[in-house]
Amino acid sequence: MHDHAPSGIRGTGNRRLLAISLAITATVMVVQVVGAVLSGSLALFADAVHMFTDAAALVIALIASVVAARPANDRRTFGYQRAEVFGALINAVILIVLSVWVAVEGVTRLMHPGKTELAGGLMLVVAIVGLVANAVALWLLSAAQRHSINVRGAYLEVLGDLIGSAAVIVAAVVIVTTGWLQADAIASLLIAAMIVPRAIGLLREVVSVLTESAPQGTHVKEIREHILSTPGVIDVHDVHVWQLTRGAPVFTAHVVVDDAAFADGRSSRILSRLQTCLAEHFDVEHSTFQLEPAGHVEHEAHA
Repeated sequence: MHDHAPSGIRGTGNRRLLAISLAITATVMVVQVVGAVLSGSLALFADAVHMFTDAAALVIALIASVVAARPANDRRTFGYQRAEVFGALINAVILIVLSVWVAVEGVTRLMHPGKTELAGGLMLVVAIVGLVANAVALWLLSAAQRHSINVRGAYLEVLGDLIGSAAVIVAAVVIVTTGWLQADAIASLLIAAMIVPRAIGLLREVVSVLTESAPQGTHVKEIREHILSTPGVIDVHDVHVWQLTRGAPVFTAHVVVDDAAFADGRSSRILSRLQTCLAEHFDVEHSTFQLEPAGHVEHEAHA
């Protein structure tokens, strides 16, 4: 017995805002990469990597909103929502590799600052462009992020970019005014330190989804207690909770119901109450319950 209601996992109302923010982020990222090559600034490149994390997150959010709308078929019965997870896996691996390279290069430049020539003025201009662009993207997302978790995530990513651009500006000002080149390396290390925890967190989340672990914050014991408190329910077993992708939990359970509920037709009301409980209290909109008479448990044990 299923709850076939639309999952509503990914709303499409904010897709335009996400697309505009992605365009801004991707453009600034390209500008920063070019600026890093021309100026020799590692901090600018690190900030471009930071921007890449946000661009990737926005791409994943957009893909999720499109992919989640595709109907399931006989081969992919859950649809295509897990495509987001594989995208996140690739993203996490790339981020870890790039951030480690930035960290190693940053330490090298700290130890041997004289080997690198930096154009502090160009570095400053590009960093200011990045700061302004991030501020615009932040303003665009500020209202919608109060009502959408998806947009909220993008908003926080852009906020991190804003902080990264500010760090590059500080380093550029120091280089222009004092000629202290190590400021660039220090700024790059700070930005790399901001990237690594997010990349590791993303990788852990991907592993959690692919190993079909219960979603973070989901307490199976509490769900079981709610089910057992439903009038007519005697026992619950074979409880499984996993997620197809972020924000798409799935729940299945075998629920033992007293024989009288089947006899007087209350079983359908019990099912509706269980599905409503999962949706309202635990944000699980896709739930499957197998209602069983008391004797069926013994039959399964023998089987």
